[in-house]
Amino acid sequence: MIEVKNVTKEFISPKKYPGLKGAIKGLFSNEKEKKLAVDDISFSIKKGEIVGYIGSNGAGKSTTIKMMTGILTPTKGECLINGVNPSKERKKNAQNIGVVFGQRTQLWWDLPLSESFTILKEIYNVGDEEYKERMEFLNRVLELEEFWTRPVRNLSLGQRMRADLGAALIHNPKVLYLDEPTIGLDLVVKDNIRSAIREINEKYQTTVILTTHDIGDIEELCSRIIIIDDGRKIYDGSLSNLKEQYGTMRKVSMEVRNVEEVVSLDLAESLSVPKNTYRITADLEQSSVMVSFDKNELQVSDIIAQFMKKTDVRDIKIQETELSEIVKEIYNHGI
Repeated sequence: MIEVKNVTKEFISPKKYPGLKGAIKGLFSNEKEKKLAVDDISFSIKKGEIVGYIGSNGAGKSTTIKMMTGILTPTKGECLINGVNPSKERKKNAQNIGVVFGQRTQLWWDLPLSESFTILKEIYNVGDEEYKERMEFLNRVLELEEFWTRPVRNLSLGQRMRADLGAALIHNPKVLYLDEPTIGLDLVVKDNIRSAIREINEKYQTTVILTTHDIGDIEELCSRIIIIDDGRKIYDGSLSNLKEQYGTMRKVSMEVRNVEEVVSLDLAESLSVPKNTYRITADLEQSSVMVSFDKNELQVSDIIAQFMKKTDVRDIKIQETELSEIVKEIYNHGI
């Protein structure tokens, strides 16, 4: 459904100089600055996939999405969406795609929501029967009827996001681009929108590209993620593989009878492992101790056995590395 082949995007702008003298110099200077926003990115996405496209601010996510939607033309390389080049065949591409930007709306601010949908129906040449069937589905999954006659400016953020999602789907696009679709929403509305996206994907086999900083969106919706950093793709694979490769740290928390007896336990000596593969922290008030360790170097059963030799262990809790921690580490230090 989507082919991105060696795509690069450079932005060229006049060079700016500091201060008043710099501003005057800039008026007469022909020097230019190059900014490489996307650097030789390639990937392909199959029909019906939900893919998370993530990266830190300024990594190049939005620039890539704009090239895939036809807003920007690549400096080098090529994008094909369902066989269509977005920058060369914009009208044809627009029939294939739906776009939702969390900070912007495609609805008419002063018109009732129903009028916005009627206008979009005509823009996309949606037939009456098809429109009726689509609206029945969208009303069921997004519950648009409760604010159907209200002007868009009077809608809450959650209602507007549901309306924007419905508007992007009115022509049954083959590809749906979602940029921060749950930003600023409460937990209940987030769950509703995620459920709607899943149902839309299952019913129509809509291919979904999701850019977000909300790791909950990624975990709930995506089976595959693409991570970019400084304009380059640094990871493309499944969530499970990402956790397996980079989530090597685990935590085991134990409620013990006597914290003082175990807080200085030397696992490096007793288990013959390097000291930098684990860390022990204690909470005297809660009578608990936590061991953070590298699962490739230490086994949970060995750690627990060492603690049970020293004191009574009343309760045990094992935690895998959370996806948010893995992604944060990748943003900070790369792969």
